[in-house]
Amino acid sequence: MGRHLKSQKAHDHSLIALFNSTPSSSSSSSSSSSLSSSSSSWYAESIRLSSNPVQTGSKVSHEAEQAEVTENDSIQCMGFMNDIGGGSIMEWKDVENRFDQLAWTGNHTEPVIKWSEFDFCIGMQSSPEFANELLRTLRRCRNWKLDITKPELQYFWFRIKDDSFNSRMRIFFDMCNRNMDGKITETDIKQTILLTASTNKLSLTHEEVEDYTALIMKSVDIKNNGYIEISQMESLMKATLSSKTLLSPTKQVSAALGKNNVHNNEFCEVVEEEPMSKAEVMFRNYWRRCWIVLLWVVACIGLFTWKFVQYKNRSGFEVMGYCLPTAKGAAETLKLNMALILLPVCRNTITWLRNHRSIGYLIPFNDSINFHKVIAGGIVVGVILHGGTHLACDFPRISESDRSIFRQTIAADFGYHQPTYVEILLTPEVGSGIVMVVLMGIAFSLASKWPRRGSPVLPVSLRRVTGYDTFWYSHHLFVLVYALLIFHSVFLFLTKNWLEKSTWMYIIFPVLLYTGERIFRAVRSGSYEVDILKASLYSGKVLHLKMQKPEGFNYRSGMYIFLQCPQLSPFQWHPFSLTSGPQDDYLSVHIRTLGDWSYHIYSLFQEAVLSGLQECPKLYIDGPYGSAAQDHVKYDILVLVGLGIGATPFISILKDVAKGAQIAQRDNSGLRECSLTKGPSKAYLYWITRDQNSFDWFRDAMKEISNSAEKQSVVEMHNFLTSVYPEGDVRSALLSVIQSLHHAKNGIDIVSRTPIHTHFARPNWFNIFSRLARKHGGAKIGEKIIPWVFYCGPSNLARELMKLCTKFSTTTTTRFSFHKENY
Repeated sequence: MGRHLKSQKAHDHSLIALFNSTPSSSSSSSSSSSLSSSSSSWYAESIRLSSNPVQTGSKVSHEAEQAEVTENDSIQCMGFMNDIGGGSIMEWKDVENRFDQLAWTGNHTEPVIKWSEFDFCIGMQSSPEFANELLRTLRRCRNWKLDITKPELQYFWFRIKDDSFNSRMRIFFDMCNRNMDGKITETDIKQTILLTASTNKLSLTHEEVEDYTALIMKSVDIKNNGYIEISQMESLMKATLSSKTLLSPTKQVSAALGKNNVHNNEFCEVVEEEPMSKAEVMFRNYWRRCWIVLLWVVACIGLFTWKFVQYKNRSGFEVMGYCLPTAKGAAETLKLNMALILLPVCRNTITWLRNHRSIGYLIPFNDSINFHKVIAGGIVVGVILHGGTHLACDFPRISESDRSIFRQTIAADFGYHQPTYVEILLTPEVGSGIVMVVLMGIAFSLASKWPRRGSPVLPVSLRRVTGYDTFWYSHHLFVLVYALLIFHSVFLFLTKNWLEKSTWMYIIFPVLLYTGERIFRAVRSGSYEVDILKASLYSGKVLHLKMQKPEGFNYRSGMYIFLQCPQLSPFQWHPFSLTSGPQDDYLSVHIRTLGDWSYHIYSLFQEAVLSGLQECPKLYIDGPYGSAAQDHVKYDILVLVGLGIGATPFISILKDVAKGAQIAQRDNSGLRECSLTKGPSKAYLYWITRDQNSFDWFRDAMKEISNSAEKQSVVEMHNFLTSVYPEGDVRSALLSVIQSLHHAKNGIDIVSRTPIHTHFARPNWFNIFSRLARKHGGAKIGEKIIPWVFYCGPSNLARELMKLCTKFSTTTTTRFSFHKENY
């Protein structure tokens, strides 16, 4: 973070120096003249270009592509980035097709479109106000709300897409200069700022608009003329866009994947190594999961086979055939899985085990919930095989078998009475089994993704009876299921041997362990009633709670706790990541309203905040519990990626890393060695959000982290706001200017209102990984430094990040280890 801020400050000084050297009036006049003459021949030029569309745009030689990015190259980024979806850029043929879809003749002699359809035709339907201002500028007349012909649209399009910076600068200048007199006044700037903010879905106060306007005028209008000319605006844009230009994707690829990488030795000794093969990467990433799943599959197959062979050699086989051993084999796997499914949810035990490094090395505790789901899938298969085979095959054969064969084989097991199919269904063992299946079906169905999250895909009638609360209560039907399982095992068909009624042997240890955990949690949480020190409500219905830290409550960064509010439910406990650091004397969580319980808790505290926290709801906490994020201490380089509220587990981690570096510096220990036992030496945060107000959630924490980490250079944070158009798009160009000027003066970003720079639009993950691969490639001292990529958010981006980790691990000397928070 410190190095990032230093480079930003250097750029700030260069901005100020550039603005103080205003071009002379002669150069200004020359520039204006050249721009005017350039625009006068646009219509004829557009006709020529349309006849040979391949020639549109400037030609770039192979040598130029390989050259370093110059200031002039960076300026070319200020353009109209028209997107037709899927990352494809619009061409004239796409514009023409859209025109043809909307064109009408009416009283005109040729097809036209309405002026209000201009935004759709040029691919700016997401910013109609900006498109209207653009049309007004291109027509350079007051009667701009006229129908548009195809030749006019073609002329407008090729003006927009021209690669000349002079042309683009003229368009942007004219958009600001509404009366077309060649001078931009403070009023013009204010109107353009408001238009830009609205286009990018940003909220600005009247005072902020005034401040930003004054900032631009003071920086450019050195002679206090009260207006800005085009040459001054050009200097302003060049300074801003040059500073924001990164290496082109071509250079990123060659730099990241090349054989002669220049490795950064900021942390450790550099040792060149060969990239890993894809098979090696896959093995490193999945071997723990694979051996656990393989062991489980082998156990299930072994038990099924053992019981299958056993019943194939019994007398009942003569009546029921292969249906009997199949059902009994499936039953044996059910016993195992009903025992195993409890283990992944014994949170205290898992938290304790994962602290033992040798055990954590072999067992993937981060995937405990996923393994819980896999076992649930095995139970579903076992129930279908066991119950389905009994109902569809075994029972009909018993009731319909030859009486003599029945008497000679299994009559004793039925009291020498051959039952009908209905009589078999009414027996205790079958009845209890059917009830178990019904209860499990309810619990499994409500635990699936859509019902658990109350997805809009479901009909309204179903959404009313689903959601997290319904999932939570229905999942506790397992208490009845296990009671019925024991009852069911007592009345087994075809056996009187108690040793064969082995269900209790399978489940006794997991049931006792889980019961003990629940009792321990109830006792511990009863002593952890917390006082609310502060409650804050943020946009997006996010609740921030700052709570008193109970005495003896120790935890590591990345852990989470459970919250209970007796006013809402005396039974429900809900998990939330801790956003306070281990060294803090308080506990804090951020709760976003995504379900029934979180909505109700937000409403309760909303009322409490209005009343001055005089009637604050009572809260109990339980924990702390280990999570995947806790494993960050095992790695030297951290790459933390969070979407929206998914940044919560990382706040605590960054606080811990920054605090650790601060302590190390205070103890005069110098640069820490690359040792896994001493915690991370570098942490990167990439936080992506689509709403500017989301930055309010962690603003105080971000300021604290950036202030404490500035001198140590251990934390580097990047914010991305996806509602804003990419840097280089003319729709966000003025925001980039204001952002640079404001940071130069105040050291604060105008979007996040923190020292952390906010990037516009979505991150270019390939470029980000290229940079990380160059910086940390092949470094090793004692043990290899492996960047630990941890992601918290929706699964779509998780797949992309995992592919990039594999790609760069196999094509560079950097080993990326990917992990994801599992819910």
